Amino acid sequence: MSASFERVVGEHGPLIRRIARSYEMNSALVDEIVQDIYLALWQALPAFRGDSELKTFVVKVAHNRAITHVARESRRPRAAELDEGIPDPATPPDEAAEQDESRGRLERAVAKLPLGQRLVVTLALEGFSPAEIATVLGIGVSAASVRLHRAKAALQLSLEEVGA
Repeated sequence: MSASFERVVGEHGPLIRRIARSYEMNSALVDEIVQDIYLALWQALPAFRGDSELKTFVVKVAHNRAITHVARESRRPRAAELDEGIPDPATPPDEAAEQDESRGRLERAVAKLPLGQRLVVTLALEGFSPAEIATVLGIGVSAASVRLHRAKAALQLSLEEVGA
């Protein structure tokens, strides 16, 4: 299967950014992860044979690159910085405020989860099945289902803590 880099970035760019944000809260470092993922995708796309869905392939590359980032950054001391979202100008102000509030609660709740649970929840919110999550994480389907169940329970508690 031939997939152009531009098409992949156009279709999956927002997903890639959300995955990067699930690993890192500092917006400058999120941008760095996204650029690393784009470079890795550009290098890996010629080898994509179509054995899986393109979206699964993209997420696997993004996950692997983000893991590398976490390992590298964990050796470097730094202060945490939370990124503030910028509203979409096309959305009516009252609707945008409500969406921002809901999104903010969800992001805060997800951010409180341990890294492994953050990733599983992020993938589930993106519509990935337990089988697809298992493929991305390199684990069995039953293990992915258990992680997802535990992550959802932890997210529910986290949402209650942030007032959702």
